[in-house]
Amino acid sequence: MTRPYDSRKRVLVTGGAGFLGSHLVDRLLERKHEVLCLDNLFTGTKRNIDHLHNHPRFEFMRHDVTFPLYIEVDQIFNLACPASPVHYQHDPVQTTKTSVHGAINMLGLAKRLQCPILQASTSEVYGNPNVHPQTEDYWGNVNPIGPRSCYDEGKRCAETLFFDYHRQHNLDIKVVRIFNTYGPRMHHADGRVVSNFIVQALTGQDITIFGDGSQTRSFCYVDDLVEGILRMMDSGTGVTGPVNLGNPGEFSMLELAETVLRLTKSNSKIVHRPLPQDDPLQRRPDITQAKKRLDWEPTIALEEGLKMTIDYFRILVKDVGLV
Repeated sequence: MTRPYDSRKRVLVTGGAGFLGSHLVDRLLERKHEVLCLDNLFTGTKRNIDHLHNHPRFEFMRHDVTFPLYIEVDQIFNLACPASPVHYQHDPVQTTKTSVHGAINMLGLAKRLQCPILQASTSEVYGNPNVHPQTEDYWGNVNPIGPRSCYDEGKRCAETLFFDYHRQHNLDIKVVRIFNTYGPRMHHADGRVVSNFIVQALTGQDITIFGDGSQTRSFCYVDDLVEGILRMMDSGTGVTGPVNLGNPGEFSMLELAETVLRLTKSNSKIVHRPLPQDDPLQRRPDITQAKKRLDWEPTIALEEGLKMTIDYFRILVKDVGLV
């Protein structure tokens, strides 16, 4: 039985000033909830929530989830953690702390309040997969001591904690594994491929492809992804996950670069650089469980989503002085 949003709740969103978190905050406010947006602003930015400054049901709190939090809420969405290699490798120890200590603190809060909690996990738990597409029962192929491990293993440990709290304390948990997501409010310098290509195209820089460009990713527009997250929280107490959320459409880096060049009408050239260590060669979600459990699948095609994202970045690159 689903848990309908039929009454106003006080909802905590950690990482709420980030790219994904800020879109989730918007949707929760549309549902008439009170939203406490928690962020330490390491990768999140007030720009993403400026439009909510005077909203009567919105509250911002600057706080790091690696420290305990003593508040009263009805639901928790735990999204706090740097999500791009540039950011999570900047301080890998802190990244692991954010995933692990942050999970412990948020789970402790949910246990005290006896409220449902959703964990934003990641497709990175699958590492460089030997199974394609990736299903939730695949245990992954992760290097535990590599330069990406702080994020990959941190998220894997967070999932362990969530399921142990569920088994040991009967906590109502939800775990979603998020695949590559893009859209407005991405950080212009986060190193992710969609934002990289768009910024490079709009500013006349070379489009940088790592490797030969044959490696693939699946790109989900942020509105689709947020809808999946909300449906997961709405699902009954028996639906713990993990559930893959992503767009199963698969594109090579070369295809993505060529599409961005065409949509931006850019004269930028494509150049190739060495592939980073442990960078996955394939990534595509099997979303059978999302369809079955949540009646969810993406509706926004890559080209449509890219056009909306490019429109956002056209304004942003001028505002931040990149052109």
